[in-house]
Amino acid sequence: MERAREIERSIITTYRKGIWSKFVRGVKEFRLVEEGDRIAVCISGGKDSMLLAKCMQELQKHGEKRFELVFLVMDPGYAPQNRELIESNAALLEIPVHIFQTQIFDAVVDVQKNPCYLCARMRRGYLYEEAMRLGCNKIALGHHFDDVIETILMGMLYGAQMQSMPPKLWSTNHKSMQLIRPLYYVCEQDILRWKEHNGLSFLRCACKFTENCATNEEDSKRLEIKRLIARLKQTNPNVDINIFRSAYNVHVDTLIEYDSEGVRHDFLSRYKPKK
Repeated sequence: MERAREIERSIITTYRKGIWSKFVRGVKEFRLVEEGDRIAVCISGGKDSMLLAKCMQELQKHGEKRFELVFLVMDPGYAPQNRELIESNAALLEIPVHIFQTQIFDAVVDVQKNPCYLCARMRRGYLYEEAMRLGCNKIALGHHFDDVIETILMGMLYGAQMQSMPPKLWSTNHKSMQLIRPLYYVCEQDILRWKEHNGLSFLRCACKFTENCATNEEDSKRLEIKRLIARLKQTNPNVDINIFRSAYNVHVDTLIEYDSEGVRHDFLSRYKPKK
């Protein structure tokens, strides 16, 4: 119990500026938590979702709003040692996890094209379904600041599109359910510092497709983007902030075409004669 208390205290003391203050800022600024919410905190076993679970626990204890939490772990077919690591970390951190089983890994094992995309979609769907079954109105994911800026660049460089990762959104297929991202302003480096400071070891990659996680991560597009941002920061330390802020400063009139609520708006239809 004392170990858990030390880890909790480090969030609001040692890492108050880098983690706790930014977490609270995001929750308040985007109104991610409301009175009476019942939120399913989705735990994959990695550092981000485990930190999110602890932050949400602390917010529940010390925040102004009253809300309920369910700590949701989906086992898509983990190897025994990976599930054991999740369970042991949850016990260490005093996170009362609710684990439910699926067979997603087996379902996508023979998929040749974009198995990771299909797996992610299926996982999200199962999480929504279980959260609804447990009476939740929101699911919380551990996406952080770096995920946001990497998504912006990946969309441009590899997807030929301009889009961001919003701090919250309504589910398309599960009405009345919302997805929230409370770590929106928290940088990955601060999460790593918190993990290392407390001597914690979390699950990195448990997918059957990527058992050799280091090799596969080297080849990932996201890692390429991470490296690109790191290089750019050597000459412009604020480049990550600028990428993030670009999603706040979108000048729609200069765009050739954009999509809003499923409707395409092309340049010529908006180009009007001067009066």
